[in-house]
Order: sequence, then C-alpha cells, then structure tokens
Amino acid sequence: MVFIFSLTLFASALLLFWVQPMVAKMLLPLLGGTPTVWNTCMVFFQAMLLAGYGYAHWLTTRLPVKWQARLHVALLLATLAALPIGLSTKAMQSAPWNSNPFVWLLGTLLVLVALPFFTVSASGPLLQSWFSRTRHSSARDPYFLYAASNVGSLLGLLGYPVLVEPSFRLAEQTRLWTGIYGLLVVLFIACAALVWRTQSVGAATPGETTASATPAENAGPLTWRRRWRWILWAFIPSSLMLGVTTYLTTDIASVPLLWVIPLGIYLLTFILVFSQQRWLRPAWLVRAVPIAAVALVFMMLTDTTDPAWLVIVLHLVFFFLAAMAVHGRLADDRPASAQLTEFYFCMSVGGVLGGIFNALLSPVIFNRVAEYPLVIVLACLVAPAIGVSSAKASPVWRSATMALGVGALTAMLAVLLRHGGLEQRLRVTIVFGVPVVLCYFLSKQSWRFALALGCVMLASRFDTAVHGHTLRAGRNFFGSLRITLDPEGRFYRLYHGTTVHGIQSVTPELRDEPLSYYYRSGACGQVMEMIGSNSAARNIAVIGLGAGTMVAYAQPRQHWSFYEIDPAVIEYAQDTNYFTYLQRNTNATVTFKLGDARLRLREAEPAAYDLLVCDAFGSDVPPLHLLNREAMELYLSKLSPDGVLLFHISGRYLDFRPVIGNLAAHFHLTALSRLNATTQNEYLRKGMFNSQWVALARRPEQLSALATDARWQPLPPKPDMRLWTDDYSNILGIFEWR
Repeated sequence: MVFIFSLTLFASALLLFWVQPMVAKMLLPLLGGTPTVWNTCMVFFQAMLLAGYGYAHWLTTRLPVKWQARLHVALLLATLAALPIGLSTKAMQSAPWNSNPFVWLLGTLLVLVALPFFTVSASGPLLQSWFSRTRHSSARDPYFLYAASNVGSLLGLLGYPVLVEPSFRLAEQTRLWTGIYGLLVVLFIACAALVWRTQSVGAATPGETTASATPAENAGPLTWRRRWRWILWAFIPSSLMLGVTTYLTTDIASVPLLWVIPLGIYLLTFILVFSQQRWLRPAWLVRAVPIAAVALVFMMLTDTTDPAWLVIVLHLVFFFLAAMAVHGRLADDRPASAQLTEFYFCMSVGGVLGGIFNALLSPVIFNRVAEYPLVIVLACLVAPAIGVSSAKASPVWRSATMALGVGALTAMLAVLLRHGGLEQRLRVTIVFGVPVVLCYFLSKQSWRFALALGCVMLASRFDTAVHGHTLRAGRNFFGSLRITLDPEGRFYRLYHGTTVHGIQSVTPELRDEPLSYYYRSGACGQVMEMIGSNSAARNIAVIGLGAGTMVAYAQPRQHWSFYEIDPAVIEYAQDTNYFTYLQRNTNATVTFKLGDARLRLREAEPAAYDLLVCDAFGSDVPPLHLLNREAMELYLSKLSPDGVLLFHISGRYLDFRPVIGNLAAHFHLTALSRLNATTQNEYLRKGMFNSQWVALARRPEQLSALATDARWQPLPPKPDMRLWTDDYSNILGIFEWR
C-alpha cells in the first residue's frame, strides 16, 4: 500500500514541478527574457496550488471518501481534454508591447495550464488524507508521504534542465508530460480502490479519521494564532526563494537551470524537515544562520561580484539554512492528521503571499529591489536563536540601543571615510565589515540580531563610494533602473539592476562623446566609423537603447530605429537632466519600436537595415532568445545584402563567443571578435569599460577594414557545442567559473 501511494504522490509531484519551467520557457521569449516572467509564473502556480489545496480540504471535510474519489477521478479524466499543453499562434501574437504584460501573462497561464495544474496539485493532500484513514501502521503520521512527494518534485525540477530540456523539443516535452499524466490517472484509481477495501473507509465519516494523533503531532489546540504562525513560516522561505531567483537570473541568465536551483533547495528543505529522521540538528542551524547572514549581507553591501561561484554559493547557502530553520519550525508544529489538509492550505496561503509580495507588491512599493534584504532580516528574526536565560538576557531597551548603535556606527563610518583617501576596497571593508561583525555578537537574541542587520542595511544609504549618489530610481515589470552621479562627480550613469547600461560626462565639452562600452577607439567606435564611411548605409537598427549613447555616431540622412522592450528605459534616456545624446542629435532621424525585438522586427521590410546592432541586456545578460538560430534567421532576413551585424556580448559570468561562432558557421557568415581591454585609469577617469563585441557579415570583404587590425580575431565555431535554438540552450557550457 505504501509503495502505491508513494508512487502516485511521486508521479503527481513530478508532473507538478516539471510543468512549471516548461511553461515558463514557452512564454519567456515573448516577454523579452526578463526574470520577472518566472516570478510571475511562480505567483500563478502558487495561487493554483492554493486553489488545489483548498479544493482538497473541502473534499476531505465535506464528503465521504468514496465520493471524494469519484469526484476527483472524474476531474482527472476531464483534464485530459485540455492536454497536451501548447501555446497557440493567436496567444503568441497577442503579447502586448505597449503596456505592462503582467495581466496578459496571468491570463495566458490561466488558459494554458490552469486546469492540469489545479487537478494535479490537489492530488497530494488528498492522497495523504486517504492514507491516514487506512489501517496501515504509519497512518497516524502520514507526513512522511509529504517528504516522498517532495522527492518527486525535486527530481522533476532537476530533471527538466538536465535531462528533458536538452533531449526533447517543447512539443515533444508536452506529449511526454501528457503520457505520464495518463499513468497518474491509473495510479490514482488504484489508490482509491485500496482505500475502499479497508475497514477504516467504512468506519470514517466526513472530516473524521480512525487514526489517532501522537503527542508529538498535536502540539496544542488549532487556534487562529497558530494558523497565522504557519502562514508566516511559509511566507518567509517562499519570498526568499524568489529573491534569490531574481538575483541569479538577473546577473547570470533567466533560464530553467537557474530557476530550478532555488526552487529545488526550497523543496529539499521540506524533504529534510518532514522526513522521519532529522538530518540537521536545530542546534547546528542556530549557529550557522547568523554566520551565513552576516557573510551574505557584507557581500551585498560591498557589491562583491567575484569570484562568481562564491557569490552564487553564499546566496544559496544562506537560503538553504534559513529555509531549513523556518520550515523546521513549521514541521515541529504540524497538527494531527485530522487537520492535515488545513495545515497544507495554510502553508499554501503563506507561499502565495510570499509570491505576491515579491512579484506584485514590491515593484509598486519599492523603487529598487528591497524585498530580498527585507526578508533576509525577517528570516533572521524568525529563525531560532542561540538564546540566553531570562536572568542573563539584556533588557529590551539596552538590546534595542545596541542594535541601533550598530546602524549609527555604519552611517558614521560611511560619512567620515567618504573622503579619507583610502583605497575603495579597504574603505568599504571598514565601513561594512566592522558593523556586520558586531551584528554577529548580538545574535544570541534573534530580534536584536535582525534589528542590527536591518539598521546596517538602512545606514548603507549613506555610503556613496560604490555606486555614487542616486538621482532617480524606478522599477517595473522589466526590472529596476537607477540614474546615479559617480563618486567623483564626473559621469551620470544608468543602471539596470546591478549593471551600468550607459554613462555620459557631466563636463559640457564632453557631453557628445560616446563612453562606457561605445567609445570611439573601441570595437563599437571602429565599426561605426566603417559604417559611417559608407554613404549607402542609411538605415540602422539597434536592439537595446540604454542611455542612447550610440546615436552619438549618427550621420546626416541616416535613420536609426531603436528596439526597446522597456518603456522606462526610453523615458530615462530622454531625461535631459542627465542624458542628452538623443536630444543633441541633429543629424539623423530616430524612432523607437517598443516591444520585444523578435516580435517587432518581423514588421520591418525585408533587407531594410544596413547595420543591425544587438545590444540588448537584462542587467548583465543578453536575453538568450536574441542569440539563437531563430533570432539569427530573423536578423539576416532584415539585413541588406551588404549589411553588417554587430553583437555586444559582454558579461561577468557568461562567454557567448562560442554561441555566436556556431551561429556564424551555421549561416556561413564571416565573424570577427574584439575585446575592449581598458586600464583602471581609463575606467575611472575616462569612462571606458571592458567589453566584448562580434561583427558578422555575409562576405569577408565586408569586414576587411576590421580584419587588418590585429585586435580583431576570427571567431571559430565550437563543434562540440550544439547550436542554440528556441528549444535548446546550455548555460553551463559557457559559464566562466572565476
């Protein structure tokens, strides 16, 4: 009996967490590859999970088991009519490009996957409730089946990017999902038959179970205060998961592999805390959480980005430890099996609220990504602390004064050392290192430790050595934008996420000079000089606007088309208080094409452009759907016979040269690559950044002006790496572990 129930739960969880990255991957290219697509999908899936758990709770408290089984089996069979899952051409063409796509995305998800996800999500709590009504020796504590369910969830998540995505096209994936769903229906009917044959089924009435609760299961009455605790303890890890996911997918890449790692850790913590044996002792977690928290906060405040592996690991380690601590409290307070479905419903409410807070409320409440640091503090508040006896505990006023004092110390150090002449790395180490160490010594009381960490993070606003003074900030579906004045007061800088997307000199005589990645002596400037010398090159398309820097190269009678998905970027680039490239251009006409470039470029005439520049980035990463076979086919169809393609592929963590090299070989193009290697002085004083560029053309002679320059090197293909398509990409293959 345990085997059949476990296998059915495994299959339902596998389907449940396989469908999430699969559907998000379908929708990602339509909305610019933004990480918010995944967060919005997560909110939808959490809401449908809540609906499924609510339905399961209603069934188990209102109907006899036989009627529960009949109704749910009927729903399982009816869902077959909605399979296989697939995105229609009409839905793809209806994607909005002139408004926030959040409502469209939720509506599309509702039509695409709501019924299958709802049906499968209800299966887990239903099966556990049924098992608790049997005569099996483990029926009194069916929560071990929840751990088995999460094993299926974890394997479904990890198996998707590792096995399913590289091996099957999306259409094949949906057919395979449908086949396993059919197996689930058969298994579910078998479980129903087993329950019917037990005496406990005949003895049970709606909402009643024959299994008595053990003392460990029923720690007190089921009060509203207890229910709200469950919701809070489920909220914190859910919000943390989305915060970590946003970080990883913003600065590395928005792909299934990086979506599923935090979600996989989230599920792993459920497996560990609900298993019949505790794998990590609470006393160990009590000491580990504060250490990981101070290390993570220090890294975030000092803007540490290298080495990449350490940054990623530290975020994930803290998330794992915090989720283990908070979920551990949830598991320790689980009720008797009679309240099992209500317990899962409250957990689901907390999960949905975490998703709503991160994906819906935070972009409206905060003009920068503040929800992640805020929930880090909340996790430290809720996680069990080392604790001291009441006799040794400091009075509340003294503990609060110590925590506030650490924040005041941070602000004082930031102001006093602002112009102290110290090297920047040493300065920020002192400003933030001393306070976070002091925070650790306050960790014997969780609320005092959390308050101190929060004060340090608030006081970090007094520090201007890393990013300078923030002059304007905003946030929308596509990410967060900031305009800053650098610490030396030389340049206005436009940030998307954590990455500079353009700068302009404050000095009046240098206002027209293209800087950052686009300076005249660099790769971009060299290509623009080559294009400018060709009087026939009249039409230029640029995917990605940034601060509008490239229009500084505009020539008379040229027409420039900027394809930009984020309306806020256009607004910021046209804010003449800071950026004047667009305003001061009097040579060429400029038009903006709002929306995803893959969608809007289809509207252009064939062979319309003499130069097409792909300079789109989501923070530090080009959207992957703009760097694959289908995208290249589109670019070439819109490029004139003598036209040139120019790709900007800079990145801290990913090397896209093999991707472009394979695309060039596939389409028989000539490809040359150049790295702009700048010195520290050029970076700080002249506003010149390191960057990687690739130029492509149909014939070698079109790039002859570059080929004679030793800085431009031929870009060969990488035969052992598959060609990237809409259905396939391999981030690990181009990741630079430095």
